[in-house]
Amino acid sequence: MNIYSVTVAPNGQIVLPVDICNELSIHTGSELVAFTSGDTIMLKIIHAPNKEDFGQKLNDAQAWAEEVGYTKNDVNKIIKEVRQRKRA
Repeated sequence: MNIYSVTVAPNGQIVLPVDICNELSIHTGSELVAFTSGDTIMLKIIHAPNKEDFGQKLNDAQAWAEEVGYTKNDVNKIIKEVRQRKRA
């Protein structure tokens, strides 16, 4: 593990050291997600799934839902409940 120091610009931006970008194949336009916990910030590269992988994950999720007995109405109800909890 390498440790680097970065500085926050007045607009809140940081620049990742070129060594990190090279090591992780981060290029202009790469997307990262930021997680926070206390005073810790973690960055993770977002790898969009290709069409085939996404389709397989969707099929797996649908098979699981069918196996446990969920219907489309159940899923819509769950989504609505989660959204309501997040707003509260």
